[in-house]
Amino acid sequence: MKISIRRSRRAATAVALGSVLALTATACGDDGSGTGGDKGAEGSGTGKIVFWDNNGGVRTDIWKEIIADFEKANPDIEVEYVGIPSTDYQSKVDTAIQGGGLPDVGGVGAAMLAGFAAQNALEPLDDRLAKSSLNGKLNEDMVASLKAAGGGDGKLYSLPTSANNGVLYYRTDLFKKAGLDEPATWDKFYEAAEKLTDAGKNEFGYTIRGGAGSIAQALDAMYGQSGITSFWDTSGAKTTVNDPANVAALEKYAALYKKVTPAADLNNDFTKMVAQWDSGTIGMLNHNLGSYQDHVKALGTEKFRGIPQPVGSGGKRVQVSNPVDGMGLFKSSKNKEAAWKFIEFATSHDENSKFNKAAGQVPSNNDAAKDAWISEAEPTKLAAAALTDGSTTIVQLPYYLPDWNTISKADNEPNLQKVLNGDMSAKEFLDTVAGQLNEAQAEWKSRNDRP
Repeated sequence: MKISIRRSRRAATAVALGSVLALTATACGDDGSGTGGDKGAEGSGTGKIVFWDNNGGVRTDIWKEIIADFEKANPDIEVEYVGIPSTDYQSKVDTAIQGGGLPDVGGVGAAMLAGFAAQNALEPLDDRLAKSSLNGKLNEDMVASLKAAGGGDGKLYSLPTSANNGVLYYRTDLFKKAGLDEPATWDKFYEAAEKLTDAGKNEFGYTIRGGAGSIAQALDAMYGQSGITSFWDTSGAKTTVNDPANVAALEKYAALYKKVTPAADLNNDFTKMVAQWDSGTIGMLNHNLGSYQDHVKALGTEKFRGIPQPVGSGGKRVQVSNPVDGMGLFKSSKNKEAAWKFIEFATSHDENSKFNKAAGQVPSNNDAAKDAWISEAEPTKLAAAALTDGSTTIVQLPYYLPDWNTISKADNEPNLQKVLNGDMSAKEFLDTVAGQLNEAQAEWKSRNDRP
């Protein structure tokens, strides 16, 4: 059954309105009156600003360190930190855009950027960056990615902080014991998943993501196996997501559930999945650079490795683009000058290096990317190499579509769970997703007068 894009957007907004009232009542730097389209004000450059972290809990400690550094360097500015779990962030911001209570600054990654920009909620940052000491010091590819994700007007609505990358973590101790090779290819991956599983002993070859964020991981597995290198066909109007090769890949991948994975995986988001892998005897985990430090704390550096995604049968690695993360300045802020100072500070060499070392991600600041810790964090080093040495083809996801985040999360995560359970075919699932994406692409093209 085809789901209307417009209907799903209204439904998501209605749910968000009910869930965020408590948060918006206690926020924010625009005194609770700001909505999308509010022009805000430059302010005095001093006083209080509010920052919403889009990965609260996971990144709270490092952000509090950066805020403490900022307040020491800028004693006339106070930053109020509000940590919001990544799974709740989009709905919180969408609700605040409609009802008031936006912060001054917030985490704004590529995946949700177009939706916020389409609601006229974000301040363009091009002119501010051009006058900043950061001009020319940020990774050009990350800046370009965020410009492309902004919805089609070519403006920069979020200053990049980091880039993530998909990583296949595997237990080197378990692989050695079983006499298995590194899972550097998809064939080796499936072989290891099978051989490392003994459900009677609660030992499993893999942990699959079935809860929040599951579709991004499924897309990586699909395109990685199929070898398809573009998200759209040559016309640019039809997605390749339901190409027969991708359907076959998802069928094979979904069949892992409960055969070589724990049953609890059906509802596991990344935090539960990571905790399960760190504390158990599971052979492999597909996540990203962000969980590297968690694995080090749990396992040390001798019992696991984190390598780039497996190589396909054609000898090439194909993976979907992982969204660049960044910081946005909300247009309704009444203290934009102070808010911009905070964004500049957070993306400066020392602070950007500190943040990404803690997160295990690739820094946006070019000077930070040269710091010694990069070569010491093996998954980050390998990921950076894989993205630059020609071994990897990136399938660019359509972050520019305002409905991308809704389609790839709330609208279809429950259906992917049905696929894992055997209650929906991979083809039916992907045909549904493709129908929504094609409709969203047509709307975007018509709105931007594109052929």
